[in-house]
Parts: sequence; structure tokens; C-alpha cells
Amino acid sequence: MSSPESASADTSAERPAATQRPLRAHAQRNRDKLIAVARAAFATAGDTVPLESIAREAGVGIGTLYRHFPTREALVEAVYAAELDDIATSAPALLERFPPQIALRAWMERYAAFAAVKRGMADALRAGQASGRIPTSTTRERITAAIATILAKGAETGSLRADVDPDEVTTMVLGVLLATAARDTPEQTGRLLDLLVDALLPRAAG
Repeated sequence: MSSPESASADTSAERPAATQRPLRAHAQRNRDKLIAVARAAFATAGDTVPLESIAREAGVGIGTLYRHFPTREALVEAVYAAELDDIATSAPALLERFPPQIALRAWMERYAAFAAVKRGMADALRAGQASGRIPTSTTRERITAAIATILAKGAETGSLRADVDPDEVTTMVLGVLLATAARDTPEQTGRLLDLLVDALLPRAAG
């Protein structure tokens, strides 16, 4: 007997984006809830978490989940896209709330959470990237652009160094997260990100 997931995948071919109708408000809320619950589940339990438990936590039936996401891979890809959009576009809002150096540290914390979700979905993400369903070519560019926005504001206000290449900051952030991923020690990650921000503060002449 085929599983609901495989049966749904067989009968739910993707329509071209141009022909997809906008979701009604209630359906959009259900979709958003499913993505939010899956995001938390993948970060803590990995992408083997049962889809039934995600639907239950979101307060919807498993049929509703499959209507929005015909396969586990479709849900993983939606979570990844939502996470990437959130982290890539969050810099302006952070700069409205905080001085640039505080905004940069808050952005790094948010990126660390994004990295945790990615680790939880690693196998499914690799499959999606290998098939071309998840593009990887612009991911780093979008992350670096967010960092550049904060660095530019910091340079303008004198609160962050003006002689730093944003892509080098991306490299350092990735290095911190890769170095601490296996240990799963948020406190150490936080200390290293604090040191990184400190290195980006202006130094007095001489």
C-alpha cells in the first residue's frame, strides 16, 4: 500500500507559477502555520520528524498539509525559502530598531538560527540542490548583501569599520558556525560572534 505522501506526490504535479492561483486568507494562514511549525521541528529534530506531528502541532489535518506540500521535500524547500527570505531581508528592520553594531549582532544571531534549521534539513536540502529545485548560486550573494547593508550604515555613523569587505565578514560568520556546529554549544557560538563584532568596531587612531 502506498503512503499518503507518495500517493499525493503521484497526483499533485506542480503547476507553472503563472497559472497558480493566490491562496485564500484561511489557506494562507494554514500554510504559514505549517511552515512555522516545520521550521522549529527541523531545527530540533531534523527532517525525519513525522509529517503527522507537524500537521497536529499546526492545528490542521494531514490532508491539509499534503494539499500545500505534496511531499516532504516540498515542505523542506518551502521552509528553506522562507528562512532565506527572512534572513536576507531582515537588515533594514534591524537597523530601524538598533544601532548598526547591535543590529549586526542581532542579524548574526538570526543567521545562526537559520543555520540550525539548515542542518536539520541537510539530507533533503542536498537532494533538492542536486535536482536543481533549490538554487544555491544566489544564497551567499543575498546573505552578503544583508551584511553589506548593515556595514554601510555602520560606516556612515562611525559605529563600524569602513574598511571591511562584506564577503569577508560572511566568510568569518560561516567559519564560526561551521566550527561550532558539531559541538552544539550556543554559548560558545555567541561568544565567538561577540568577538567577531568587536573586531568590526572602529579602532582609535594609533
